[in-house]
This record gives sequence, structure tokens and C-alpha cells, in this order.
Amino acid sequence: MSILALRPLLTFLAPAALLAWAFLPTFEFLVDKWVEDPQYSHGFLVPLFSAYLLRQARQAGRLTLSAPWPVVGAGLLAVTVLPRFLAGGLMFHQLDCLALLASLVALTLLAGGRALAVAAAPAVGFLIFMVPLPYEMERNVGGPLKVVATQASTYLLQTIGLPAVAEGNLILIDEVKLGVVDACSGLKMLMTFAAFAVGAVLLLDRTRFEKLLILLGIVPIAVAVNVLRITATGVAHTLTADKATLSFVHDLHGWLMMPAGLGLLALQLWVLTRLVEPAAPKSDAPAFAGMQFA
Repeated sequence: MSILALRPLLTFLAPAALLAWAFLPTFEFLVDKWVEDPQYSHGFLVPLFSAYLLRQARQAGRLTLSAPWPVVGAGLLAVTVLPRFLAGGLMFHQLDCLALLASLVALTLLAGGRALAVAAAPAVGFLIFMVPLPYEMERNVGGPLKVVATQASTYLLQTIGLPAVAEGNLILIDEVKLGVVDACSGLKMLMTFAAFAVGAVLLLDRTRFEKLLILLGIVPIAVAVNVLRITATGVAHTLTADKATLSFVHDLHGWLMMPAGLGLLALQLWVLTRLVEPAAPKSDAPAFAGMQFA
């Protein structure tokens, strides 16, 4: 392979190596968060899926190169210095992660111009799912989710005949007190399921309308699965008081959340397949073919 053929690859790899070194503390923060916080354990899979998207784009012939945009790419790299400076001063690691994603966009512009940036956009954009939410956002999102989960689970428990009463984030069933703590807010399920659903949208060959409905169903499905888990846990507490059994059931219900969510997603796709009619095949014949005019 000639040097000219290798030039785009070298143009990408050299700055990429420098960025990997510059963002090493950011990578360490991400890995620590993925390991220590089960809410973001899916983060290990996100870069792998992004790499798969790039592979799919290359096999489909979409990963093409155009004239590099050195001014725009270098300018975007220069702009990322400001959020990095603020992230270091404020200990706001998520801002540093966004600077990393912007730097990856800049690299694509430097290596392959607009064509490469557009082709790699889904893969780079999907990397947002590896970034943990800021603490304030976790609290602001997790709080309302806990309220919804508590009220909906109480209603479902009452529906199946149990004397459940909600008091704050507690569900009282006779003498059983079931606390809906932060870990039970469903935020973990929401983040992980959102990554899976968006990945499905990027891979599936569906209409834009169907893909929009899939995205709109992320929050309802995640909330519904979490309510089912809390309800099942409440039922288990009414059937036994053995701590070992309850601990096992609690963990089992947690593991079943994602398969249940994916099952509801599959059901949604099945329903959409039967509701949305496929587009009529286009005819090569003219619109007025077969008509005769005097």
C-alpha cells in the first residue's frame, strides 16, 4: 500500500493517539463509573457497538472519504479546550466526556471531511450512552421516577387484591414496609434500555415513523418494567419473611428487568409491523402508461 493510500489513516491515527493520551483521566473516570455503579455497567458495551456500527458502514460502502476540513476540524479541537478547562476546575467529568466526543467529530473532519463525519455520526453519537448523568440530573430525574414507581406499584398491588398504601416512597402492605429507594427508581433500567432501543433504531430497517414510535416508547416501557419488578417484590414479601429468599428474589427480579424490557420492545415491533403497511413498490412505467389520448 502506497504512502498516499495510507495518508488518511495516518492523519486520523496520529491525532487519535494524542487525544487518547490527553483524555486518559476521562477514560479512567468512565471505567471506574462502569465498574462501581451498576446503573452504568452497560458502558462497556457502548464503544463495542459503536465499532460495530462503523464496521457496518464500511461494509455498506458508506464510510467514504472526501476532502479534509482542516480549518473546521482544528477549530473544533481548539474549542474543546474550554470545556476541558472548566471540567478540570469544577470537577465536572461529564463536560470532559462531551469534549471527548466533540474531539472525535473533529478527527473525522480532519481525516475524511464531511463525508466521513456524516458516515461516522451514528457511531460517534451513540457514545453518549457511555457517559454517566451528572449527579444533579440523576437526582432530578430519579426523584420523579421514584414517585411514579411508588404510586403505580401501589395501584397494581391493590388491583391484584393486596391492601397496599403509599406513604411517601414507602409501600405499606399490612405489616410489610417496602421502601422504593434510589436504586428502585428505574433510572438504571431507563438508561440501559434507552441504549438498547436506540441501537435497535440504528440497525433496523424500518420507516421513520416506526423508529420514532420506538424512541417514544423508551420511557413508558422502562417505567412499566420497573413497576412490575416492585410489584413482584411486594408480592414476595407477603408470601415469605425469609431474608435469604427475599434477597434472591430481589436480585432475580432485577436481572429479569432487561429481558422483560426487550420482550416489550419486541412486542412493540411486532405490533408496528402489522399496523404500518409497507410502501407500495414503485413502477418503472410512466404514470399515464396504457392511456390513449385522441
